[in-house]
Amino acid sequence: MPANYVLLEKITVGAAGASSVTFSGIPQTGYTDLVVKMSTRTTTAGFRDLRLSLNGNTTGFTNIYLEGNGATAYSGSAAIRYLGTMPGTNVTASTFTNSELYFPNYTSSNYKSYSLDATGENNATTNYSTLLAGLWSNTAAITSIELTPEPTNTLAQYSTFYLYGVAALGTTPAIVPYATGGDTIMTDGTYWYHTFVSSGTFTPQKGLTCDYLVVAGGGGAGAGGGGAGGLRSTVTATGGGGSLETALSLTGGTSYTVTVGAGGSGGTSTLQGSNGNNSVFSTITSTAGGGGGGNAGNISGKTGGSGGGGGAFFAGSSFAGGAGTTNQGFAGGTGRSTTSAGAGGGGGAGAVGSAGTTPNEIGGNGGAGVNVSITGSSVGYAGGGGGGAGTGGSGGTATAGGGNAGATETNNGSAATANTGGGGGGSGGNSGQLGGNGGSGIVIVRYAV
Repeated sequence: MPANYVLLEKITVGAAGASSVTFSGIPQTGYTDLVVKMSTRTTTAGFRDLRLSLNGNTTGFTNIYLEGNGATAYSGSAAIRYLGTMPGTNVTASTFTNSELYFPNYTSSNYKSYSLDATGENNATTNYSTLLAGLWSNTAAITSIELTPEPTNTLAQYSTFYLYGVAALGTTPAIVPYATGGDTIMTDGTYWYHTFVSSGTFTPQKGLTCDYLVVAGGGGAGAGGGGAGGLRSTVTATGGGGSLETALSLTGGTSYTVTVGAGGSGGTSTLQGSNGNNSVFSTITSTAGGGGGGNAGNISGKTGGSGGGGGAFFAGSSFAGGAGTTNQGFAGGTGRSTTSAGAGGGGGAGAVGSAGTTPNEIGGNGGAGVNVSITGSSVGYAGGGGGGAGTGGSGGTATAGGGNAGATETNNGSAATANTGGGGGGSGGNSGQLGGNGGSGIVIVRYAV
C-alpha cells in the first residue's frame, strides 16, 4: 500500500452475520480521497447485489457499468446504488467477491463521483466481474458509508471491509493509527479505537498509553438467570461499583494477547448453567460470568464476574445466588426465598440480581449492567439474566447490558446478546426446559490520535 494510504477503519463480520456495515465519523481533514476494499459473501443462495448508501441517503445515485459472467457481457446505466454481486450459499464454499470502491474529493462541494472494480471467486464456470462508474448527486461532504446486501440478505461471516484515507502525494497524513489488531479499527479524530469481538493480538508501533474495556463472557442460565461477565474499564465506570481501572502503558513492537471469552451454555431447568469464559487484554483479566442455578440437585447460582441467580421450584426454602468478583460485578439473586417464589436473577456489573418473588413464582430481575462511553457513545454491557418463573408466574426482566429476560413456566430461556457479556435468561420451571446461553464478551482499546 502506498505511504499516503492510511487505514482508518477495519470491519470483519462475525459468526452472527450482519445486515449491513457502516463506516462513520470519517475524518474531514488530512485526506483528499477515500478507498474501501472489500471481501464479501452472503448467506443467501445464488449471487446477490451489494448496495451503497452515503450519509444515510439512498437516493440521488446513478451509474454506468460493464459486467460479465464468463458467458455473457452486459453494459448499461441505472439509477440504483448497485456495487456488483456476491456469492451465496450454493456457490463454492469459502469464496468471496473482492472489490475496490474509490471516492475522489470526498469533502468537496461538488457532486460525488465513485468507481468500482469487482471480481468474484468461484471454482465453476459462472462468475461475475464488474467495472462501474457512479455519481451521487449531492454536494455534502461524505461523512459515512454504508454497505448493505440487497433486501432480506445478510453478509456472511469473514466478510471484511477496510476504509483507507488517501493523503495528497508529498504530504504527511494528518491521522495515522499507531497499532494493529482488532475486528474494527476506527478514529473520531481524537482517539483511535480497536474493537475485538474475537480473539487476536494488539501490537503498538510505538509506546502507547491505552484505555480499555474488557468484558468477559456471560454465564449460561439454569432456572436462575446467568451472571454477567466481569467488566473492567478505565472509562466511565468499572464493574462491581469499584474505582476506575488504571490505563496501561504498552511497549512499541510488542504483541499483546487479546482473548474474547465465549458465553456459557444454558442448562436444563434441573441443572446449573455453565460459567462463561474469561476475557483478557495484556495483564487485565475479566472473570467469566457465573451460571444460574437449577431447580433440583445443583440449586445455587455459580460464582463468577457477576454471580448466577439461585434456582427454584424444588422443595426447599432458599437457594443462594452466586457471589460476584470485587471491582467486576455483583452477586446473583436468591431463588425461592418463600415456598411460591421464582428463581433469582443473575448479577450484573452494575447491580445485584433480584430475588425470586411471590405470588405465583415470579422470577427475579437481572442485575443492571454498566453503561460505558469508551467509544464516545454510551453503550450498556454486562447485564444479568432474568430468573425463570414457575406455575402462573412471569420471568424476571433484564436491564441494560445485554442480559436476557427469564422465561415463563413451559418455555426455554433466551440467549443474551453477543459481545455484551450479558447473562442468559432463566428457563421455566417445567422439567426439561433449557436456560439461555450467556453472551460473548468484548475488548475495546483506545489511545489518543
